[in-house]
Amino acid sequence: MGNRLKEALTQLQSQVAKVLIGKDQVVELLSIALISQGHVLLEDVPGTGKTMLAKVLAKSINGQFSRVQLTPDVLPSDITGIQIYNPKDQTFEIKPGPVMTNILLTDEINRATPRTQASLLEVMEERQVTIEGETLKIEGPFIVVATQNPIEQQGTFPLPEAQMDRFLMQIQMGYPTLEEERRVMRLYREDEPIEQLQAIFELADIQKWQQEVRKVTLSEEVETYLLNIVQGTRQHNYIESGVSPRGTLAFMKAAQARAFLHDRSFVTPDDLKILAPSILAHRLVLSMEGEMRSSKRDLIYDVLRQVEVPVEEGARE
Repeated sequence: MGNRLKEALTQLQSQVAKVLIGKDQVVELLSIALISQGHVLLEDVPGTGKTMLAKVLAKSINGQFSRVQLTPDVLPSDITGIQIYNPKDQTFEIKPGPVMTNILLTDEINRATPRTQASLLEVMEERQVTIEGETLKIEGPFIVVATQNPIEQQGTFPLPEAQMDRFLMQIQMGYPTLEEERRVMRLYREDEPIEQLQAIFELADIQKWQQEVRKVTLSEEVETYLLNIVQGTRQHNYIESGVSPRGTLAFMKAAQARAFLHDRSFVTPDDLKILAPSILAHRLVLSMEGEMRSSKRDLIYDVLRQVEVPVEEGARE
């Protein structure tokens, strides 16, 4: 099990490197989301590879992929599906939308209206859609990869806290270094590398890992450390609303997945420290003073500095 997963992760890193340079840490976070059944919000300035990364992940999985380019005129039914009348049979039938897939890429999610954004809540939380009273289950594995641009605000609708809380993690891509960008230029000089990518994950493998990851344990000390971090976000002077109980469970599941990726049967404090910014920051609502003085990620680092780290015998990376 461990060898197959490590091999697949190495192959995924290699696939991404054929298209995007210097994204190994991002690949690990995406893998964590995949095996912990969590959704991902990719946020960064235009042109940093958000959509391309989602496409590489989709191509790496031997499953179904759908993409929806969100704009203010996209309706909820354009995503979830619609009931149509069949004049031949004189009956109404359900036509499922692009949401019935394994990887759903919702590009520029903050350009969708609040009503359309809300249509994704049921999909993300319960992995099902309801069309005219009929409920359709989405077969797993299922993951939503959403992108948004934080700097172009004209014509956008900020995601409400309830929607943000349903994303397991928020990943910031970041600019490449000079040498990384040089390698990108050479990659694309004469070729379009994404067209040559092959599937490396089988759906059955992913489903098996999703079951296995639940067996990863947390000692009482690590469990308390996790809870103290969450409590710290609720007690910080610059944070108006801290991490919710849903966020606590997401934090635990992501830590289990990271331990599993590193071939461990237990979670360590380092798993929590490394994941905390990506898993917790986007769930915070800052006070007015907090908005003026700090970023959400910086406040998570501040909380981590204030919480005592447990020392576990025998827990080594």
